[in-house]
Amino acid sequence: MILDEKKTLGKLLRDPRIAPIASDAITNMDLSKEDMWNKSLAQLREEHFGGNLTAGFQRLFTAAETGAWYYPLYSEEECTEDESRKGVSLVWFPSGDKSAQEKPFILLVPGGGFVNVWNLTEGWPVAAQYNQLGYNVFILTYRVTDDNGLLDREMEDFAQALRFISKHEQTFSVHGDRYITCGFSAGGYLVCLWNVPEKGYAFFGLPRPEAVFPVYPVVSWKQCYRDPAFRPENPEHLYGCDLETALCSPFEIPEHAEGFPPCALFLAAGDTLVSPEHSKLLARALEALKIPCRLEIGPEGGHGFADGSFTCMEGWTERAVRWFEGLGR
Repeated sequence: MILDEKKTLGKLLRDPRIAPIASDAITNMDLSKEDMWNKSLAQLREEHFGGNLTAGFQRLFTAAETGAWYYPLYSEEECTEDESRKGVSLVWFPSGDKSAQEKPFILLVPGGGFVNVWNLTEGWPVAAQYNQLGYNVFILTYRVTDDNGLLDREMEDFAQALRFISKHEQTFSVHGDRYITCGFSAGGYLVCLWNVPEKGYAFFGLPRPEAVFPVYPVVSWKQCYRDPAFRPENPEHLYGCDLETALCSPFEIPEHAEGFPPCALFLAAGDTLVSPEHSKLLARALEALKIPCRLEIGPEGGHGFADGSFTCMEGWTERAVRWFEGLGR
């Protein structure tokens, strides 16, 4: 299908074909009350809204037409036990490339400052690019609730997603134990935390990712303490403990990076929301541990470039997977 860029965001999100996921374009936000609701995709692109929204919607509609693309991760009984689990889901974007079956799949984790999940920009368009590069993709919509200890709950969502994929690997034509994680901003923190032994895959008894691609991630709460632009207002909400305790715990990723797989980091030098120092700290830690690491810092731009379209970071997804493929694993 060829999507008309003159269509407004509101009209697209009201399409019944994508009804299960429409409210998750940006979770916890009523987009019908936002200025962007009545703007066309062309207008949003001209205003440099992060990500190629047209490509993302086009891929989403194609997936929806297959009849099997949206998967809630918790049962009704599990949601009754813990209402925060409602809405946790996977969206499945398989690649048309037959070779994708022999590659690791990508678990894609959009950001949103731990209050939203921005599938609209950092989910659907990025997944579409990875599909074109020959990779199957699952997009995770994780919890962003008001409950204390949110990060641990989000790690539970990661584990639930990977167990679900592994259980249904024949349906998806993937190897459930072979995967790459890719996350943005807050989602970048989550894909990094997943590699910390006390919090992530090792804690849950699951396989290590074959690689991780954090994009303009938060990784260090000590750095946030020095640079308050991203300092959490309510530490208990995120960590379940006070900030001073969190700074000396596995939540401080650069100091607990021994479980990392190869890592490729992508960001822009002009990022004023999440300091580039976060990525630099992690890169130095990985290099000290002799873990393969690639650090790419775009010369201009800022936070939220998503798939890189129309920016100096265009093509970063291809550079990420080609770097991974060149590791000779």
